[in-house]
Formats: sequence, C-alpha cells, structure tokens
Amino acid sequence: MVAAGTPAREAVDSAVTAIAAGGSSSPRLDAELLVAHVLGVERTALYIDRDLVVAGPAVRALQDLVRRRAALGEPVAYLLGRRGFRYIELDVDPRVLIPRPETELLVEAALGLADGARVLDVGTGSGAVALALKHERPGLLVTGSDVQPAALDVARANRDRLGLDVEFVAADLLTGLGTGWDAILSNPPYIPEGDRAGLPRDVVAHEPASALFAGADGLDVIRTLITQAAATQARLVALEVGQGQAGDVARLLELTGFTSTGVVPDLAGIDRIVTAAR
Repeated sequence: MVAAGTPAREAVDSAVTAIAAGGSSSPRLDAELLVAHVLGVERTALYIDRDLVVAGPAVRALQDLVRRRAALGEPVAYLLGRRGFRYIELDVDPRVLIPRPETELLVEAALGLADGARVLDVGTGSGAVALALKHERPGLLVTGSDVQPAALDVARANRDRLGLDVEFVAADLLTGLGTGWDAILSNPPYIPEGDRAGLPRDVVAHEPASALFAGADGLDVIRTLITQAAATQARLVALEVGQGQAGDVARLLELTGFTSTGVVPDLAGIDRIVTAAR
C-alpha cells in the first residue's frame, strides 16, 4: 500500500506488485501510467525527477486506481480516461471499445485517397479512425457511424475537443446512409462467440460486447457489411479482421464484385486489414 510521501519510483514498485497479482500482462507499464497520471506528469518524469513523491490527494487516488486495476481488472485506458491513437489523443470510457494499435492500419489504408473523397467509418466507437484520418488528411470528407447512441456521444465529444470537422451519425452498419461513398472503413466486431472464455478478463468484463463478438465464426457482421458496401459506389473497402479470417473475408469481397484484394499484417505478423478495390 502506498503511503503519503512515498517516492514516485517506490510507489511504482508497490503498484507493480499489486497489479501483477491481479493478473495483468503488463504490470510495470500499468503502474507507471497510473502513478504518472495521479501526479500529472509524463512517465519519463518518474525516473528523471528524483524529488517526485506521492502525497496529498494523489495517495488516495493512486490506491483507488491500483485497486480497480488489480482487483477488478479495469483497463488502464478507462482508468486514465484517454488513449493515444496515431497523432491524436482520445477520451475513452466503457461506452466504447479501446482503440488498438492495429486499428491504426485502417487509417493508413485511406491516406492515399484524393481530396474530396467521401469516407465512411462504420462502427466508429470513440471516433478513432474517422478523427485520426481527418487529422492527417483534412481534405477528405469523413463521416463516422455507429448503432450505439452512447458511443456517438463519446465520438462527438472527441471531435469537439479536437476541433475536427467530422460528422457522426446513427446507423446500423450502412442502413439508411445512401450509396455515395468513395471509401468504407470499419473495425467491426469479429471475435467468435466461442473465443469469449479465452479473452483477457479486462476485455470481457469491461469492454462493450457488442463491439467484440459476431456469431459462431466471428463474421456475422462482416458478411452483412460487405453485402451493403457492394451496393454503394465505394471504390475502396478496408476492414479489420481477426486472426485466420483474412482469406475468408477477401473471398467474400471478391464474390460481391470487389477486386484487387490485399492483406496488411499487424506488428505481430497477423493478417489484420483486408482491403479491396473496384
């Protein structure tokens, strides 16, 4: 337990012990982020500034955060209330999926579009893909959609804070959104229901299930989305998929008229993004 006046580096070590006991796969990183957060400093300051101590309100705040991470398995991003994504920082909470590094590849898939192209980010959640793309390519006309009103509240708040011109609309996939899109991007739910038991506790217990699971093989949502995308004018589709799904998704795209399918691996070497053009 961290006591008042504990040096920051000792507070990190104490937090590491508790968080590791809770089953985290990255206890030191978690601890450093939480200690830096309550002190209002960058992580590097924990080791550069030898005078940093945990005192005053920071003591109780840190104790509470460490307890929630260790005992309840709450994700660090929710505890901090934010998550970095490419060159922007997003506010996140349990209403939305936590953006992952591999999802940044969706943004890269659309960076080569011509100015004025109409891009739709389906299942936008926190607005990560739509906002990051607009930040890097302000000449694109970017819209984000989601079926969950609560997620749209988070996305719009991020948009307003970042000052980016992105429209966020309520829709079940592409239903009611028309056909005039040049590119469709999506990180849809793609985890098979049978994989639920094997996921980390912080994911299953705290992140929205509707953004994670999609039927027996994980492709229920993707099948519908591809069928709908084929009925639009979109010349580019890019979808994030789960391990082992890329081949099936590429074939689904080809069966609906898309050509030039490609696969982009993530940093772990997993085929993560399937792209298709026509």
